[in-house]
Amino acid sequence: MKVVLFCGGQGMRLREMPEPVPKPMATIGYRPLLWHLMKYYAHYGHQEFILCLGYRADVIKHYFLNYNECVSNDFVLSNGGKNIELLRKDIEDWRITFVDTGLNCNVGQRLMRVKKLVENDDIFLANYADGLSALPLSELIESFKKQNKVACFVGVNPTASFHVASLESDGVVREIGHIGRSRTRINGGYFIFRKEIFNYIKEGEDLVEAPFHRLISEKQLVAYPYDGFWACMDTFKEKQHLEDLHAAGLAPWQVWDPGVKVPEGS
Repeated sequence: MKVVLFCGGQGMRLREMPEPVPKPMATIGYRPLLWHLMKYYAHYGHQEFILCLGYRADVIKHYFLNYNECVSNDFVLSNGGKNIELLRKDIEDWRITFVDTGLNCNVGQRLMRVKKLVENDDIFLANYADGLSALPLSELIESFKKQNKVACFVGVNPTASFHVASLESDGVVREIGHIGRSRTRINGGYFIFRKEIFNYIKEGEDLVEAPFHRLISEKQLVAYPYDGFWACMDTFKEKQHLEDLHAAGLAPWQVWDPGVKVPEGS
C-alpha cells in the first residue's frame, strides 16, 4: 500500500533549530523524524513512499541521495577501512518518489498534485509527517476496510498543556480541566483514503475543512480512536521530548525494534 507523506511545510514553530530545515528533517537520535515515520510504515509492509516536497526540498533529496546505511546499522569494517560489510540494512527495499508540490501549497493541494500516482489504488495511506505513534497500523487498516468509507483519520488525545473551560452564558466558569482529560479527540495526522477522496477536494482547498465536511455530510468520514502513544513535533520542546525518549530507550514508535521499552502511560 502506498504512503503519501506531506513534507512541504516550513515548520515555522521549529525555528529554534540551529539550521533551517523542513520539520520532518529535524533529527531524533541518528535519523530525522521522516526516517522514523517511514521505518514505522515499512515495518508493517508498506514500503512505497510518495514525498510531497516544498520548503527546502533539496535537504530531503540530498539526505536520501547520500544515505549512509552504516549510521544506524551494525557493520564489519576490514582491510584497513576499504571493505564494509553491512549486517543489516534500512531502506534497501523502499521505493521513494520525490514530488515537488509547491512552496506554499496547503495539504489538500499537495495531495491533488500526486493524484496520478495513487488514483489507481483502491486504498492508500497518508500522513502529516510531523508526529510519531505506536498505533497498530494493521488493525487500523482492517477496521477501515470493514467500514467501507472513503476516508479515515486517527483520533488521538491531545497532549498540549491547555485547559478546557465550560462557561455559562454570562461567562461564569462551570468547569475547567486539562484538555488531555476531556473527551475531546484531535486529528492525529494519520490517514487512510480510498481513491474517491479526490472527488471531494476542489481547487485551492485544504484537506480537512471543506472536503472533510463534504465527507461528513455523506457519512463517508470515520475516526479511529487511539489512546496509546502519539506525539507531535510542532515545537522545540516537543522535539526534545522525543529525543529524550529515544535516548532512554523508551521510544514506543520504534515498533521495528523489539529491544525498545514502552514507557508507562503510553
